[in-house]
Order: sequence, then structure tokens, then C-alpha cells
Amino acid sequence: MQTASQLLMIRPVNFSFNPETAVNNTFQVANEDREAQEKALKEFEHFVQLLTANGIDVTVINDTPLPYTPDSIFPNNWISFHEGGIICLYPMFAPNRRQERKPELIATLQKKFNAASIVDLTRHEKDNQFLEGTGSMVLDRRFKIAYACLSPRTAIEVLDEFCRSLKFMPVAFNAFDDKGRPIYHTNVMMCVAKQYVVICLESITDAKERKNVISAIKMSGKKAIPITMTQMKHFAGNMLQVTNRKGKTFLIMSSQAYRSLSPGQIKELEKYNSILHAPLDTIEANGGGSARCMIAEVFM
Repeated sequence: MQTASQLLMIRPVNFSFNPETAVNNTFQVANEDREAQEKALKEFEHFVQLLTANGIDVTVINDTPLPYTPDSIFPNNWISFHEGGIICLYPMFAPNRRQERKPELIATLQKKFNAASIVDLTRHEKDNQFLEGTGSMVLDRRFKIAYACLSPRTAIEVLDEFCRSLKFMPVAFNAFDDKGRPIYHTNVMMCVAKQYVVICLESITDAKERKNVISAIKMSGKKAIPITMTQMKHFAGNMLQVTNRKGKTFLIMSSQAYRSLSPGQIKELEKYNSILHAPLDTIEANGGGSARCMIAEVFM
């Protein structure tokens, strides 16, 4: 199954610009917004209300003030859920993000979602090798393909271990922004849905690597819907397809991402699913992540 019908989100308490992640997240905008937490919380609540109003099952967990975790709103980077009752835990680049893996929270999630086993990759942090969940990887769950653009946040060695453990095929490549800087997470430049893949192909500058990615998409029988580098910078790649309780499919994104799309792109996407979008400007600017980053899909 490609699309989840149950989502996990973390309500923030200390959201702010994180200098530990800004060193290689070019989507973050440095500022001293003293109201970032208040604004982000409003955006979060509005986003959750939009999802639940459309029949989407969302489990919201409250973050705790301590330890200090300014990026807790992005749980998909440290945990993922898989069929067969498997939970994966991931090694994180920023030390203050590692504290998001709170033992009591993990225990709560194990119990709530009836987890049978845990694949723990966090030991790689001691070797400075990282794989930040479904930020570092965009998973085609039906065809067992793990797309991953390599970066300081995404090490090929950890990617290979994940793929061996969960029987995925890795499709690794390099992707760069318009200034030649590595794209920090794969999920800002591509989204895999049931019948299509939204992708910024121009960010994959190596012709052989681009061909390999296109071949994998074709092998899965899905249509590639390209976005531009400019659209990617507006988080148009940071989308997620989900299913509500009645089986209706939606594509979730931020309002900034939606506004960046052309009428033709919107029309094409709406052939496959309805679109839901919410304003996430504070979260995007301070956190460098958007709608997809805020959601951990539960396949259990």
C-alpha cells in the first residue's frame, strides 16, 4: 500500500529557527522571530483541522518542553512505520534533533500502534553517518523502491542497511539546488504517489543518475510530473498523498507550494486526487520543511 490512512503529527512547544540544522538546510531563513512558536502552533492547528475535516485520521502527540527540541514538528525524520508492525528509528545529523527520540514517546507509539519489532539505525550517529527517515528517503512502498539523494544527511551505507532490513531497492543519486549546493532531503525534490511521481528532474545534474531515476519510475508504471527548480524552492516537491476513512485520496501540500504550481500542473494532479493545502509560512521559513515533513505515515 502506497498511501497511509493514519497519520502521526507532533504538536510543537519550542518551535524556532534551528542553527544546528541550518548549516546544510538551505530552505531555512535565518531570523529572530520571537513569535515563531505562537505562529507555528496556529499553522499546525489549522493544518490538523483541515486534515480531520476531510476525514483523515490524525494522531496528535504533544511535545514536551524538555529536552529542547525546536524541530519536533517534523517527526518523519526520526521514525517511520511499516507493514508487519515494524518501526524504524533513524540517525540524525543535528545533536538537538536526536533528543526527539524520547524513550517514553517511543514506548507510547509502540503500544498505540501495536509494534512488533524495531529496526534501530541510530548507532550510526557515532560514525557521523545519517539517514533522516522519510526525509532522506522517498519510498515507493508498493514496488519497494527507496529513492534517496545523497547529502550530509543521507549516507549510502545507512541507506543500504535500511534497504536490506526492509527489502527495498535503493535508487541513490545526487541532487543540487540552483547554486550547486546538495539538496539536504529527498522529500523536498520528489513525491511518490500511487500513480505518479512529482519530481524536480533538473536538480539531478548527472545524466546517468537522472536516467536511472527515470527508469525506476517507469518500471513502477508511474507517470513523472516534473516541477522546476523555482517550484522546488517553494516546497512544491514536499507533498504527500494520503487516504481518508472513506478511501478517498488527497494530495497534501502547503499553500506556498500550491501557489507555485501552474494551472496545468494542478489540473493534472487533480486527475488522480483532490488537493488540500494550508498556509505553513512560519514553519517553512524557520524549519526549512513543509507539509510532508510534518507527517509520519502509519502503516500498521
